[in-house]
Amino acid sequence: MSGDELSRREFLDRTVIAGAGLAATGGLGSVAKKRLVMVGTGGRGTSMWGTDVAKTYSDYVEFVGLCDSNRKRVEVAKQIIGVNCPTYTDFDRMIRETRPDTVIVTTRDSAHDEYIVRALELGCDVITEKPMTTDEVKCQKVIDAEKKYGRPIIVGFNARYSAIAEKTREYLASGVLGPITSVDFHWYLDTQHGADYFRRWHAYRRNSGSLWVHKATHHFDLINWAMDAEPVEVNAFGDLRRYGKSNKFRGVNCRTCPHKADCKFHWDITKNPTAMKLYVGCESEDGYLRDACLFREDIDIWDTMTANVRYNNGAIMSYSLNAFMPYEGYSMSFNGINGRLDIRAYDRQPWPVTSNAEFRLSLNFGRSELVEVRVSEGGHMGADPKLKDMIFKPGVPDPLRQRAGSRAGAMSLLTGVAAVRSIERGTPIRIADLVKF
Repeated sequence: MSGDELSRREFLDRTVIAGAGLAATGGLGSVAKKRLVMVGTGGRGTSMWGTDVAKTYSDYVEFVGLCDSNRKRVEVAKQIIGVNCPTYTDFDRMIRETRPDTVIVTTRDSAHDEYIVRALELGCDVITEKPMTTDEVKCQKVIDAEKKYGRPIIVGFNARYSAIAEKTREYLASGVLGPITSVDFHWYLDTQHGADYFRRWHAYRRNSGSLWVHKATHHFDLINWAMDAEPVEVNAFGDLRRYGKSNKFRGVNCRTCPHKADCKFHWDITKNPTAMKLYVGCESEDGYLRDACLFREDIDIWDTMTANVRYNNGAIMSYSLNAFMPYEGYSMSFNGINGRLDIRAYDRQPWPVTSNAEFRLSLNFGRSELVEVRVSEGGHMGADPKLKDMIFKPGVPDPLRQRAGSRAGAMSLLTGVAAVRSIERGTPIRIADLVKF
């Protein structure tokens, strides 16, 4: 057994097994109702981790505090979530006064490490949105803090929980393909969803680490988990072809833009009451524009990306992410010694289909079979409710090891960070050179 493998297993003993202990005692520690606080009360926090958690899991948890750097937004978020708890702009004060068991971190990605580390220092467990953080230096801080303070971190990788992901892991775990040799994985963001990342804070690497980290973290974790493997080396390329300075015209934001009639990407935020309350009504505090122009010249993330990734199980992956496609979804294929598994999954389809995903298993010198999979109700193709059940409900089993700790959080985000560094330096990047476990 290699030194790297020993390191990984020792790490898992401290994190994944700790996570299993959480599951056995109700996801967050014991049968008593757990005290939750949230830091970061934007759209993701108020919806995914706010309103639904407060309503659906009130028998198991209660919100005792909300925190955001924008004092107006945190008050609006309190109303949207429907809770009666104090609000704060000072994180340490919130922890001191509310004495929570668990902190939910849903700030901008670049601040995740700050609040994860501080929550651990103050004796709290942590649930964090993906990505766990945005670069290798911050990742190292999180890894070191978890080891130092002995508190568990759960990373919200909901992509693992869809019926499509579960079926994928089932096929791979069966061994029917034999050893996996390569993966073809291509993700398509449409002109609605893809464009939206370039309106928001995500459009700057300093905030999101780029879509390599913010968005592709989902995808890299899905591959890591499905294959039960970890990345070793990444070589990547990226361009900004459709958004940012590539366009002929631009404005400040959609509401005030003089090019509304000519811009196919124009978005009227005034037709979204929640966004108006949560963002437009709070602009006076920090100047943040939720409907900022897609074509701002200082946008520095990529909208066209490809990477090759090598894994510790010997497999190699060809990956791409494009953010202005005519439809939304992905194609993913696993090539093995004995055959190939093709998966096609579409969120918003441009053509009639009978299922949300199609699996085709084709064996060398053997059969080829088609299986259709329909997803359940709920966000992210039915994954969000399963993820939250696993975290918040007592005694939920985890036979597929879907609960993700900091090791999974690190390996997924570091794949994206390695891609960014590869583009910047023009050379392949080894994961082992980025952090030390």
